[in-house]
Amino acid sequence: MTHILVVDDSETDRRLAAGVLRKNPEWKVLFASDGETALEQMELHVPDLVLTDLQMPGMNGLQLVDRIRVDYPLIPVLLMTNKGSEEVAVQALQRGAANYVPKRKLVRDLRPTIDRVLQISSESRSGSRLMNRMTMSTTAFEIENDLTLIPAVVGYLQDIVSRMRSPEESELLRTGVALEEALLNAYYHGNLEVSSELREQDHSLYYETAESRAQVSPYKDRKIYVHAEITKEQSIYKIRDEGPGFDPSSLPDPTDPANIERPCGRGLLLMQTFMDDITFNPTGNEVTMVKRRQCAEAPVLATASS
Repeated sequence: MTHILVVDDSETDRRLAAGVLRKNPEWKVLFASDGETALEQMELHVPDLVLTDLQMPGMNGLQLVDRIRVDYPLIPVLLMTNKGSEEVAVQALQRGAANYVPKRKLVRDLRPTIDRVLQISSESRSGSRLMNRMTMSTTAFEIENDLTLIPAVVGYLQDIVSRMRSPEESELLRTGVALEEALLNAYYHGNLEVSSELREQDHSLYYETAESRAQVSPYKDRKIYVHAEITKEQSIYKIRDEGPGFDPSSLPDPTDPANIERPCGRGLLLMQTFMDDITFNPTGNEVTMVKRRQCAEAPVLATASS
């Protein structure tokens, strides 16, 4: 049984989240009305994931992320964002949160987002004495344009990083999220040429178009190329698709709070926030992401209330 702690001062929003989560019979939902109560709950029963609002009286969502990162580094935190909380959401992602879902899209996006975060979190918990003595690993994949292969690639790369240098769990989880977003971009936007603007306009049509194109040439024949060079000090990931590419200079700034609720900037925001460097080649069909080894030090806790 997976335990999910929902933290929100709004009873209406807690009920909305609970209604969505309880559609999965394997998930048990726990509740807290603010950050302090959430920490008290976690002392009694450690959940598998925390789903938290950002704007709350007393200890707000940003402060809760800071505390969980220090006291419970293995537990992923998922944010519920609302209009007016965009800037705080960006800060929370930078300081340890694993992902986010806009409140207005909870019914549609909450369960699949939690599924992905829990899967990545589970795959990242492993270790080996021999692999911990490895000094460098170079890995290359040439995979079909197949969605089912993406979690396997992410899990494999996470496993190498975990065994080689035993990073903080939050760092490993966030690296997995960034890799998955880059691979999904290569799949949908690169090889299938389905624009994120279409998802913003018509969510169902976006996936219908992708499913249709995945069955016909030239889209179904394209591949995704993954190259990873992992050392004890840093990891360099290159992900390339066989689509026509795009002009990287045309990308919107995903860190602009005005763009955080837009589907077309979500993946890039997570990639830029969770990696130390990210660059595209001139044709836009290859992204290079760098993640350096993080020094283990406690973050400075936020002092703002709400």
